Amino acid sequence: MTVYRHDVAISRLPKGNLAEWINIPAAVVSDCLNRSQAMAGAISPLTADMRIVAQARTVECMVADNSALHGAIGLCEPGEVLVCNAQGFEDTALFGGLLARSAIDHGISGLVIDGAVRDSKEIIEAGFPCFARAVVPRGPHKGFGGVIDGPINCGGVTVFPGDLVIGDADGVAVVPYGRIAGTLQAVHAVVSKEEHALASLAEGGSLSAIYGIPEVELIKSEI
Repeated sequence: MTVYRHDVAISRLPKGNLAEWINIPAAVVSDCLNRSQAMAGAISPLTADMRIVAQARTVECMVADNSALHGAIGLCEPGEVLVCNAQGFEDTALFGGLLARSAIDHGISGLVIDGAVRDSKEIIEAGFPCFARAVVPRGPHKGFGGVIDGPINCGGVTVFPGDLVIGDADGVAVVPYGRIAGTLQAVHAVVSKEEHALASLAEGGSLSAIYGIPEVELIKSEI
């Protein structure tokens, strides 16, 4: 079968715009998107210090086949992150040490995959950020087909090429391209509020008061 590629124009963010997101937690991003746009908890980094801040290049793979991933690596622009729907299948790895080395050589900033990887120690030692649903030794087949640069579902979130991907120790959040500027403004407001909350706690304040949590009511027994 064939690997297809959508003929789409991917909008690129200036590097300066990406730099503004470097220290923004994935949790805050999701908070600012109505507590949504966070991938399933099963998709997690191989190590807690892995970090991704990059625009997505999307890949749809057939179960247990990584042909589309091979094709996508050669098409990526430096700095992009591969975001792959591997159908959530955990028992065959579609990405390993050799592909990680190839991705690094092409300047790819990381991988998010709704599926499995292998050679995890090698990927970690290479310093390649990798977020996956599972790690398993079994390797993939090739030649069944797939799709590059189309809309995909990864970990329950719809991802388009060019969307902003934020990955950290908590997992992965995705900002749709058209909402990047507005979300950044909301993020700064949330970060400022959290800094205020920390300062208030240090002075003996309470989170209940800060966030307007109703007081606890006593249930009176009628006996």
